[in-house]
Amino acid sequence: MTSLTPTRIDFTALRQALHRAPELSGAEVKTAALIADLLRGWGYQVTERVGGHGVVGTLTKGASPRSIGLRADIDALPIAEATGLPFASQTPGVMHACGHDGHTAILLAAAERLAQEPFDGTLTLIFQPAEEIGAGAKAMIADGLFTRFPIDVIYGLHSWPGLPEGHWGILPGPVMAGVDKIDLTVRGKGGHGAAPHETVDPIVAISHAIAALQSVVARNIDPQEAAVVTVGSIHGGEASNVIPETVEAKLTLRHFSTQTRDVLEARVPALLRGVIAGFGAEADFTYQRGFPPVLNHAEPAKRALAAARAMGQPLIEGFRPRTASEDFAFYLAERPGAFLILGAGEGAPLHSPRFAFNDALIAPAAALWTRLALDHLKDTP
Repeated sequence: MTSLTPTRIDFTALRQALHRAPELSGAEVKTAALIADLLRGWGYQVTERVGGHGVVGTLTKGASPRSIGLRADIDALPIAEATGLPFASQTPGVMHACGHDGHTAILLAAAERLAQEPFDGTLTLIFQPAEEIGAGAKAMIADGLFTRFPIDVIYGLHSWPGLPEGHWGILPGPVMAGVDKIDLTVRGKGGHGAAPHETVDPIVAISHAIAALQSVVARNIDPQEAAVVTVGSIHGGEASNVIPETVEAKLTLRHFSTQTRDVLEARVPALLRGVIAGFGAEADFTYQRGFPPVLNHAEPAKRALAAARAMGQPLIEGFRPRTASEDFAFYLAERPGAFLILGAGEGAPLHSPRFAFNDALIAPAAALWTRLALDHLKDTP
């Protein structure tokens, strides 16, 4: 990635340069270096390698102890791009398929503007690595994000295809789901497909278990709560006439509350064990708690709504929480804050090889970040 002069940036060109040179989670070396170079050029104090390749830029004006944190994610995905864009990824098998290049450009555009504005307090800009693998937020927190840098309140955003372009989804409470994972192995007794009575068929066992799993949401979860149980991977056997010894599967469980998470963690393993045992097979699995749900704090969400309305930026009518997950949840467990969803208009979904970030979002989103920061860091009490 070529360096760019850190003055008077064309942020659409910057976003496209980031898109052209994506870096996977844990390998965001050049991306981080470019961000640090730009921030220094605008007068920020820059700390690199926070929680890996994380970059934190701080700017203090006046004497107020007030502070605000704004976060962008910077990593890409192991996906081969199929957009055909002139600035498509030049790294084989890697692309920005989730809009992190856009999120970074938005925060950098706000950084440039805020460096020129009067305020009273400390602005902390967080450029987080490794969001796609769910490791970056926890790593930055473990590396002292909230002890080394002043952050009273924290905000983040995510662009979202399929929602009205430039419209904001802002809610108090749940805005994205928590997610847990199960790696399951069903152990039976293999044999010839012509003599199934001499086997314990793990494929039959897991098939019945998968069908039964849907009853957890239908009969164990409060109807006014939301939960999703997904079997996203299943592998077993090689030949059509051989019953395999084992079958392996991977599941995700999504939820918006601690109570629902606890029910899923209790009922899903119990049901898997029971159904599979009923067919004479055994269920071995690991249950891994992943992201908690993204739970916006009421007052920061209220401030974001007020800022959007004051600027004439439209809101999404009837906006509802997304059932995807985000490691921004870990920040919100440590500090008050809010995570905002920004409609990107029509286009390929997130994590698609044909996903293309909408550059028209950069200016209005950067303007909202600027307004939120200045509202929090007013130069008069």
